[in-house]
Amino acid sequence: MNIPLEDNFNDVLGKAQRGLKLSPGQLASKAGVSESDVGQSLAGEFNEAVVRKLAPVLGLGVEQLVALGKQAWYPPAHEVAGLALFNTPFGSYTVNAYLVWDAKTKQAVAFDTGADCRRMLEAAKANGLRISLILLTHIHEDHIADLARLKKETGAPAFVSHLEPTGGAEPFAAGKVFQVGGLTIEPRQTSGHCRGGTGYVIAGLERPVAVVGDAIFAASMGGGLVSYEEALRTNRQNIFSLCDDTVLCPGHGPLTTVGEQKKYNPFFPEFNK
Repeated sequence: MNIPLEDNFNDVLGKAQRGLKLSPGQLASKAGVSESDVGQSLAGEFNEAVVRKLAPVLGLGVEQLVALGKQAWYPPAHEVAGLALFNTPFGSYTVNAYLVWDAKTKQAVAFDTGADCRRMLEAAKANGLRISLILLTHIHEDHIADLARLKKETGAPAFVSHLEPTGGAEPFAAGKVFQVGGLTIEPRQTSGHCRGGTGYVIAGLERPVAVVGDAIFAASMGGGLVSYEEALRTNRQNIFSLCDDTVLCPGHGPLTTVGEQKKYNPFFPEFNK
């Protein structure tokens, strides 16, 4: 499944500009370009010379942002036994949900629901899996749109961070660890995009996996809707601290790895020095 990158270079520019609370005029002045140049860049018109001036002002990696503007990078396929991605349309875009399972016990965990969980349910049935747990990365509508159906069809309990309670899910506090068959699932706070953003680090598959919701995308990250600074900090602390070969399963866009994001994500240039 060749899912497009979630963000283009101008989306990254816009997220950083809004996060730093810079007006187009302020950004233009600091970067030494015209306000028209800024407007055109934010609108998606790629001018490498302008982008190279804007990136440092916004704390973005220059080469990573230029590569994004040139569409020069896309992650290779990352296939992990016991991991399945379900990409469903939600309005004008698509959203990811995931199924992870223990091959020996056939117990499975659903991460978010996407817009429609029917393909996930069909895949579980086809593989003889029992979904015994539902874990939510956050409560934005595109990620929990089909929660009622998923709970009804599986009988599984759903859990969400206590920082972001929602109907139909039990809140859990920091320090909680989930065990499903031979899988150990450690929640990690990834707030900033939302109050209770949570990533789930999964041990017990053939390689380490982390379901990260909207905290990190391939070559981008979720907008800091609650706090841009907090989003950057919790990503650095709780995602980039994982080993480089950890497969990252984002809420939008293709799978990637920690190592790839250290090299290609414009928001975190300090990891590629």
